[in-house]
Amino acid sequence: MKKPREELQADAAEQRNAPDFDALTPPEDVVRGGRTRDDFFDAILTLDSPTTVEEVAERAEHGVDAAREYLEWFERMGVVTRVTESPATYERNEAYLQWRRIQHLQEQYSQDELLEFLQAATDRDESYATEFDVDAPEDVSITAYAREHDQRVEDVWEDVSLWMTTRRRIALLERALTGVDDGAAGQQSPA
Repeated sequence: MKKPREELQADAAEQRNAPDFDALTPPEDVVRGGRTRDDFFDAILTLDSPTTVEEVAERAEHGVDAAREYLEWFERMGVVTRVTESPATYERNEAYLQWRRIQHLQEQYSQDELLEFLQAATDRDESYATEFDVDAPEDVSITAYAREHDQRVEDVWEDVSLWMTTRRRIALLERALTGVDDGAAGQQSPA
Protein backbone atom coordinates (compact mmCIF):
# COMPACT_ATOMS: atom_id res chain seq x y z
CA MET A 1 0.00 0.00 0.00
CA LYS A 2 1.30 3.42 -0.94
CA LYS A 3 1.93 5.72 2.01
CA PRO A 4 -0.27 8.86 1.94
CA ARG A 5 1.30 12.26 1.49
CA GLU A 6 2.59 13.94 4.66
CA GLU A 7 -0.37 16.34 5.03
CA LEU A 8 -2.81 13.41 4.81
CA GLN A 9 -1.09 11.45 7.57
CA ALA A 10 -2.26 11.64 11.17
CA ASP A 11 0.24 13.15 13.57
CA ALA A 12 1.24 11.35 16.78
CA ALA A 13 -1.52 12.98 18.86
CA GLU A 14 -4.18 12.08 16.30
CA GLN A 15 -2.95 8.50 16.14
CA ARG A 16 -2.95 8.24 19.92
CA ASN A 17 -6.41 9.75 20.42
CA ALA A 18 -8.33 8.89 17.28
CA PRO A 19 -11.27 6.54 17.63
CA ASP A 20 -10.58 3.11 16.29
CA PHE A 21 -13.34 2.99 13.70
CA ASP A 22 -12.64 -0.71 13.22
CA ALA A 23 -13.36 -1.19 16.94
CA LEU A 24 -16.85 0.30 16.66
CA THR A 25 -19.51 -2.24 17.25
CA PRO A 26 -19.57 -4.21 14.04
CA PRO A 27 -22.99 -5.09 12.69
CA GLU A 28 -22.28 -8.72 13.54
CA ASP A 29 -22.09 -7.82 17.23
CA VAL A 30 -25.13 -5.56 17.44
CA VAL A 31 -27.30 -8.48 18.47
CA ARG A 32 -25.95 -11.31 20.57
CA GLY A 33 -27.65 -14.56 21.29
CA GLY A 34 -27.65 -18.22 20.55
CA ARG A 35 -26.05 -19.75 17.50
CA THR A 36 -29.32 -19.83 15.54
CA ARG A 37 -29.94 -16.14 16.11
CA ASP A 38 -26.35 -15.39 15.07
CA ASP A 39 -26.84 -17.45 11.91
CA PHE A 40 -29.90 -15.37 11.02
CA PHE A 41 -28.14 -12.14 11.91
CA ASP A 42 -25.23 -13.09 9.65
CA ALA A 43 -27.73 -13.82 6.88
CA ILE A 44 -29.44 -10.45 7.41
CA LEU A 45 -26.13 -8.63 7.03
CA THR A 46 -25.81 -10.07 3.52
CA LEU A 47 -29.15 -8.64 2.39
CA ASP A 48 -28.76 -5.93 -0.21
CA SER A 49 -32.33 -5.96 -1.49
CA PRO A 50 -35.72 -7.13 -0.21
CA THR A 51 -35.43 -10.85 0.45
CA THR A 52 -38.04 -13.52 1.14
CA VAL A 53 -38.24 -15.50 4.36
CA GLU A 54 -37.33 -18.63 2.39
CA GLU A 55 -34.16 -17.02 1.02
CA VAL A 56 -33.12 -15.84 4.48
CA ALA A 57 -33.73 -19.36 5.84
CA GLU A 58 -31.55 -20.77 3.09
CA ARG A 59 -28.73 -18.29 3.74
CA ALA A 60 -28.86 -19.03 7.48
CA GLU A 61 -29.12 -22.77 6.83
CA HIS A 62 -32.19 -23.10 9.06
CA GLY A 63 -35.88 -23.75 8.53
CA VAL A 64 -38.46 -21.33 7.20
CA ASP A 65 -40.44 -21.30 10.48
CA ALA A 66 -37.33 -20.34 12.43
CA ALA A 67 -36.53 -17.68 9.83
CA ARG A 68 -40.02 -16.21 10.13
CA GLU A 69 -39.75 -16.12 13.94
CA TYR A 70 -36.31 -14.50 13.98
CA LEU A 71 -37.14 -12.02 11.21
CA GLU A 72 -40.19 -10.87 13.18
CA TRP A 73 -38.00 -10.49 16.26
CA PHE A 74 -35.32 -8.60 14.30
CA GLU A 75 -38.07 -6.38 12.88
CA ARG A 76 -39.28 -5.53 16.40
CA MET A 77 -35.67 -4.72 17.34
CA GLY A 78 -35.31 -2.48 14.27
CA VAL A 79 -32.55 -4.52 12.64
CA VAL A 80 -34.68 -5.33 9.57
CA THR A 81 -37.69 -3.76 7.91
CA ARG A 82 -40.53 -5.70 6.35
CA VAL A 83 -40.91 -4.51 2.77
CA THR A 84 -43.86 -6.59 1.54
CA GLU A 85 -46.51 -8.74 3.21
CA SER A 86 -47.21 -11.46 0.67
CA PRO A 87 -44.76 -12.88 0.15
CA ALA A 88 -43.10 -11.42 3.21
CA THR A 89 -39.80 -9.79 2.27
CA TYR A 90 -37.31 -8.07 4.54
CA GLU A 91 -34.32 -5.80 4.14
CA ARG A 92 -31.53 -4.81 6.49
CA ASN A 93 -32.10 -1.50 8.31
CA GLU A 94 -28.91 0.45 7.72
CA ALA A 95 -30.19 3.33 9.86
CA TYR A 96 -30.35 1.07 12.90
CA LEU A 97 -26.80 -0.18 12.42
CA GLN A 98 -25.60 3.39 11.92
CA TRP A 99 -27.47 4.49 15.04
CA ARG A 100 -25.66 1.83 17.06
CA ARG A 101 -22.28 3.07 15.82
CA ILE A 102 -23.17 6.65 16.74
CA GLN A 103 -24.24 5.52 20.21
CA HIS A 104 -20.89 3.80 20.64
CA LEU A 105 -18.97 6.95 19.72
CA GLN A 106 -21.07 9.04 22.10
CA GLU A 107 -20.49 6.58 24.94
CA GLN A 108 -16.75 6.16 24.38
CA TYR A 109 -15.59 9.72 23.64
CA SER A 110 -16.15 13.23 25.02
CA GLN A 111 -17.50 16.06 22.87
CA ASP A 112 -14.01 17.61 22.81
CA GLU A 113 -12.45 14.36 21.60
CA LEU A 114 -15.11 13.97 18.92
CA LEU A 115 -14.48 17.56 17.80
CA GLU A 116 -10.74 16.84 17.51
CA PHE A 117 -11.43 13.72 15.46
CA LEU A 118 -13.83 15.68 13.25
CA GLN A 119 -11.27 18.44 12.68
CA ALA A 120 -8.59 15.92 11.71
CA ALA A 121 -10.97 14.15 9.32
CA THR A 122 -12.10 17.47 7.83
CA ASP A 123 -8.46 18.46 7.27
CA ARG A 124 -7.84 15.14 5.48
CA ASP A 125 -10.98 15.71 3.39
CA GLU A 126 -9.75 19.15 2.34
CA SER A 127 -6.33 17.72 1.47
CA TYR A 128 -7.92 15.11 -0.76
CA ALA A 129 -10.04 17.80 -2.46
CA THR A 130 -6.90 19.84 -3.11
CA GLU A 131 -4.94 16.82 -4.34
CA PHE A 132 -7.62 15.72 -6.79
CA ASP A 133 -8.82 19.28 -7.59
CA VAL A 134 -12.48 18.30 -7.24
CA ASP A 135 -15.10 18.80 -4.52
CA ALA A 136 -16.05 15.17 -3.93
CA PRO A 137 -14.50 11.73 -4.40
CA GLU A 138 -17.33 10.79 -6.75
CA ASP A 139 -16.09 13.50 -9.13
CA VAL A 140 -12.68 11.86 -9.63
CA SER A 141 -12.17 10.09 -12.93
CA ILE A 142 -9.86 7.41 -11.60
CA THR A 143 -8.41 6.26 -14.92
CA ALA A 144 -7.97 9.80 -16.25
CA TYR A 145 -6.29 10.95 -13.03
CA ALA A 146 -3.98 7.92 -13.02
CA ARG A 147 -3.00 8.54 -16.63
CA GLU A 148 -2.46 12.30 -16.14
CA HIS A 149 -0.37 11.82 -12.99
CA ASP A 150 1.49 8.70 -14.11
CA GLN A 151 0.04 6.60 -11.28
CA ARG A 152 -1.37 3.12 -11.18
CA VAL A 153 -5.17 2.96 -11.38
CA GLU A 154 -5.17 0.77 -8.25
CA ASP A 155 -3.29 3.42 -6.27
CA VAL A 156 -5.66 6.19 -7.34
CA TRP A 157 -8.65 3.96 -6.62
CA GLU A 158 -7.25 3.29 -3.13
CA ASP A 159 -6.79 7.02 -2.46
CA VAL A 160 -10.32 7.77 -3.65
CA SER A 161 -11.64 4.94 -1.46
CA LEU A 162 -9.81 6.42 1.53
CA TRP A 163 -11.35 9.79 0.72
CA MET A 164 -14.82 8.21 0.66
CA THR A 165 -14.07 6.57 4.00
CA THR A 166 -13.01 9.95 5.37
CA ARG A 167 -16.33 11.42 4.22
CA ARG A 168 -18.28 8.61 5.93
CA ARG A 169 -16.29 9.20 9.13
CA ILE A 170 -17.05 12.91 9.00
CA ALA A 171 -20.77 12.18 8.68
CA LEU A 172 -20.61 9.68 11.54
CA LEU A 173 -18.71 12.10 13.79
CA GLU A 174 -21.06 14.97 12.95
CA ARG A 175 -24.06 12.85 13.87
CA ALA A 176 -22.37 11.73 17.10
CA LEU A 177 -21.65 15.36 18.00
CA THR A 178 -25.11 16.69 17.23
CA GLY A 179 -26.92 13.69 18.63
CA VAL A 180 -28.88 13.65 15.39
CA ASP A 181 -30.55 10.45 14.46
CA ASP A 182 -32.76 10.44 11.42
CA GLY A 183 -35.64 8.94 13.38
CA ALA A 184 -35.57 5.66 11.50
CA ALA A 185 -33.65 3.88 14.19
CA GLY A 186 -34.13 6.09 17.21
CA GLN A 187 -37.55 4.65 17.92
CA GLN A 188 -36.11 1.19 18.43
CA SER A 189 -34.87 -0.33 21.65
CA PRO A 190 -31.19 -1.22 21.71
CA ALA A 191 -30.47 -4.90 21.35
